[in-house]
Parts: sequence; structure tokens; C-alpha cells
Amino acid sequence: DHIADFYDLRAEGSARVAGHDANVLVVLPKDGLRYGYRLWSERTTGLLLRAEVLGEHSEVLETSAFSEVSIGVRPQPDLVLQAMKKLDGLRVLRPVLAPTSLEAEGWNLRQAVPGFRQASCVRRSMSAGGEGEAGADASQALQAIFSDGLTHVSVFLEPCDVRRHTRPMLAAVGATQTLMKRQGEWWITVVGDVPAATLRQFAGA
Repeated sequence: DHIADFYDLRAEGSARVAGHDANVLVVLPKDGLRYGYRLWSERTTGLLLRAEVLGEHSEVLETSAFSEVSIGVRPQPDLVLQAMKKLDGLRVLRPVLAPTSLEAEGWNLRQAVPGFRQASCVRRSMSAGGEGEAGADASQALQAIFSDGLTHVSVFLEPCDVRRHTRPMLAAVGATQTLMKRQGEWWITVVGDVPAATLRQFAGA
């Protein structure tokens, strides 16, 4: 309901994607705290057929698209579900998530990052073993998720462990940026498809 406050939207004609006619929409940020998007939606259903994440100079940072899709046919979920049930040789981990709030855990943001609202907050195990593994309680983290309506930023807060948290880091893979840093006795990790400046604002707040 507030996307237009932080993005400009414009139509950019039409194109063919995966054998379907699509309307093309360009979504450009009004500030440097978020990326832009080019979106292809199927003309009659609105189904998103292709999406590009655009950087500061409209360069493509990441793209995803259907190469083949059938619209208006009977769903066949077993084609996907049967393959997912073949778990031979795999170890199944079930993370424990406990709903909470930043305030209940003793945290708050000194200054909100413009356009982003908190969408959820959970306590979760950061242990590779997940539920029921010995020592899992010792590696609990708080995860708060913020969204501006188009993208999300996750903020993880956990006690600093010098064996694992050796140095601050800023890394990028495609459109996804990750910032890690120590703050007192805490280790902060911020992840999202946003510019590094946005992650720094979250971490600093």
C-alpha cells in the first residue's frame, strides 16, 4: 500500500516470454536504499513470467524466468511432490521457530530504515542439527524480517562466538548482499536483495 512512495512504476510495452504474451513493467527506486525491477506478467492472468533485479545504473544484477509454462491446465502436484519425497541419503532438518518481537527480546531500531516495515520476528536455532540436537539451545539467534512491499531484509542477532565469528564481512552474490559485524557481545548479520548502504543502516540502528 506504500510502494509508490518509494518506487516509480511505468509500463514498458509488451514481449513474449515462454511462449506467452506479457506486459512489461519497470519499477525504479526513488532513493539509493533499494534496487529496481523489470517484470514481465502474462497478459490475461498476471502470472509473473520473468523478473530482473536492476542495479544503480539499471544493470541486471539477477534474473529469473520460466522457460516453459502451461497456463489454464489442471494442476499436477504429484510431478513435484513425488520427487520431493525421495529422501534416500538425505538428512532432514526441522528448524525450531518461536514467534517473538524485537522489543520482547530487548532490542529496537533507533531509527527506522525508510520504507521498510517489520514483517515478522522469530527466535531460531542456528545449529546445523536443528530440533533435538544437543547444544542447539546454545546457538539461538533472533531473526527479524523487514519488507518494503517488494523486497525483504533479514536481520539476525546472536551472541558473538569468536570461534565462528572471526571477522566482519560484506559480500554480494547476484543481487543478494550480506553484512556481518560485531557489536559489543553480539554478532549481527543482515541479508537482503538491497544495496549495501541499506544493510549498513539496519546494522547501525
